[in-house]
Amino acid sequence: MKKLFNFAALTLLASLSLSTVAQAEEIRVMTSGGFTAAYKILGPKFAASTGNTLDTAMGPSMGKAPEAIPNRLARGEQADVVIMVGYALDDLIKQGKVDPASWVELADSRIGLVVREGAPKPDISSVGGLKKTLLDAKSVAYSDSASGVYIEEQLFKRLGIEDQLKPKSKMIAKIPVGSVVATGDYQLGFQQVSELLPVPGVSFVAKIPESVQSVTRFAAGIPVGAQHREQAKALLEYLASSAAQSDVKATGLDSVSR
Repeated sequence: MKKLFNFAALTLLASLSLSTVAQAEEIRVMTSGGFTAAYKILGPKFAASTGNTLDTAMGPSMGKAPEAIPNRLARGEQADVVIMVGYALDDLIKQGKVDPASWVELADSRIGLVVREGAPKPDISSVGGLKKTLLDAKSVAYSDSASGVYIEEQLFKRLGIEDQLKPKSKMIAKIPVGSVVATGDYQLGFQQVSELLPVPGVSFVAKIPESVQSVTRFAAGIPVGAQHREQAKALLEYLASSAAQSDVKATGLDSVSR
């Protein structure tokens, strides 16, 4: 089965190579955190096969940071591809900044928990276990992206522990949540799994229970005015292809049901 899958992947990349190598270009990509680990694996494979190069800028899908993708576009920065949280991409489409016909769904991302490497792993397999873990914790960190907004504005309320968590929890801006857990500054760290797994010095515990989970769908599109539309379209087709799914899943993301 693996040989068949590898053959399919090679076949797809070969077809992309034939269609684009004669018109190889530098593709400007803006990508947000949750899909970045998968992109770092898949992007070089696409580039090596097609002859295109990828000029990549990282930034969140939303927020006030100057690096945020909407803010980059608002300043007039050029992009051929944007990869971001689906509803944030939809906002850009409504604003007329991204071609609606270019929308491609890439992966689903779920929230997980890490503790400092070597620390005991709490049991969060049930809602009750998650609630107890949060109440027992001395400090809790979560991201300033979609997962953190959900935790701060909805999860604590749904668990009925908002007042208890407010004094000991904090939204962490710009840096991976796992990094502040690795240093011991915070006991628990919540973020999308794909953003937790690459961080050294932490141990992944589990995804939070599905009944209180928030699934973030990552999608991609081509901005209006993109300079290299054909190459951008080929990249999006590859990132969303069945041939790319083993790499997508390896980074902690889940495939989109098609």
